Amino acid sequence: MSLKIYNSLSNKQEEFIPNNEKVVNMYVCGPTVYNYIHIGNARPVIFYDMLRRYLEFLGYKVNYASNITDVDDKIINKAIDSKKTEAEVAKFFENAYWDSVAKVGSRKPDMIPHATDYINEMISFINELIEKGYAYNVDGDVFFRVSKIADYGCLSNQVSEDLESGARIQVNNKKESPLDFALWKKTDKGIKWDSPFGEGRPGWHTECVVMNHKLFGTGLDIHGGGMDLKFPHHENEIAQFEALYKTHLAKYWIHVGRLDLDGEKMSKSLGNVIYVKDLNSSVDGMILRALILFAPYRSIISYSDDLRNQYAKEYEKWQRAYKQALYTLQYNNLLNDKLDDADIEEFKNQMNDDFNVQNVLTLINNIIKSMNTTLRNKEYDSLAIKMNTFKKILDVLGINLFVEKMNDENLDNYKKWQEARNNKDFETADIYRNKLMAAGII
Repeated sequence: MSLKIYNSLSNKQEEFIPNNEKVVNMYVCGPTVYNYIHIGNARPVIFYDMLRRYLEFLGYKVNYASNITDVDDKIINKAIDSKKTEAEVAKFFENAYWDSVAKVGSRKPDMIPHATDYINEMISFINELIEKGYAYNVDGDVFFRVSKIADYGCLSNQVSEDLESGARIQVNNKKESPLDFALWKKTDKGIKWDSPFGEGRPGWHTECVVMNHKLFGTGLDIHGGGMDLKFPHHENEIAQFEALYKTHLAKYWIHVGRLDLDGEKMSKSLGNVIYVKDLNSSVDGMILRALILFAPYRSIISYSDDLRNQYAKEYEKWQRAYKQALYTLQYNNLLNDKLDDADIEEFKNQMNDDFNVQNVLTLINNIIKSMNTTLRNKEYDSLAIKMNTFKKILDVLGINLFVEKMNDENLDNYKKWQEARNNKDFETADIYRNKLMAAGII
């Protein structure tokens, strides 16, 4: 079964066929670096990292880009309030962002474009839109003429009239139409650049589309982000790209649902957030990762202590089963690298069905049951195959159990502990057991 993905552009599940047979170009909207990220912000960080890992598992080379928005009103306001430069604010919170990315087990993207590195390209892009009649300058503010795009609303699946009446669009008397959006913002506040339109800075929608084009041209396979970016951000990216390049920005659009807190939308402005930086440990990051990955990715997750505790128990079960199997096999010198082909095929079948993670979770727990049975029965060859398969699946999902093979000293103590137990020399067994406990082995 080939990989099938729900494409937000067509509103249906489609077979995934990238532009290049063995290469996938993927762009995911990154953070505006003015604050720490909360666990809701971490959901796309975790999902798209898993998507990259799975595509690599299938044999693709993945060129994964995710941007840093390092110029924005929120950054400017934070800089003014903290009496720092915008660059200082952006750098501090970008570093904090990467710390949080690591805490939830995600890798950095291959490419990390920063908006401020592409200002000249953005100015040229806007100028070309004006020359071709897709944009207009009003006293130093430049707006995109949405009426020129026949299929505007194709991603959010609405006609322009519905969007105009239903969207929360900032009132601006300079616009020809309420749907027109800013490409360049005239400003005398905060960081700004010279341009043919006057001093100012680019609009957010233009930043992403320009960076996208500079990195991938017209060869972008997947564009991703949170569900909240579908309109207006992604819709406006599509419009600008179509205006200049007469084609759609990306072949597949993937959107991830929100993560709410106790049934309410998580928002920094409302203050009902849990920051990733405040998770106590890397294990907490893995518990959050499992909680997010094993929920259908397009659905809303309602985070609660009960849900977190449910996945903490799952994680502890996985960790305990893997540790018992690994140490038993290492003690008996029976480790191998074989996988269970049927389990791997089942994993691929479920993941290829638009990431049917709930069935993957069932598969994982069935493998654990088999591991426990083969361990009890001392069927060590079968145990090794099941353990390797279990670990392989978790590796593809990016879930780290933080269990490594014993070093020589711990292995020696483990052998002496087992020998003492077998000889019913419980006093000696307790000595080595305490050493193993201190080392975190048992």
